[in-house]
Amino acid sequence: MSVIIVLVIASVVVAGGFLLAFIWSVKHGQYEDDYTPSVRMLFDDESTANKSHSTNKPKK
Repeated sequence: MSVIIVLVIASVVVAGGFLLAFIWSVKHGQYEDDYTPSVRMLFDDESTANKSHSTNKPKK
């Protein structure tokens, strides 16, 4: 029975840690950009675009 009490206390401590981490991330603006992730795939990556243009040139 004492093992169950220890496990419940440990799980409450872990859950509290996750709650504090979530509250900290919300206060520091981690979830404020809700537009960019949905359209990120529509934009070309500069490094990828430069590599593809340089490899497609005919060799002299």
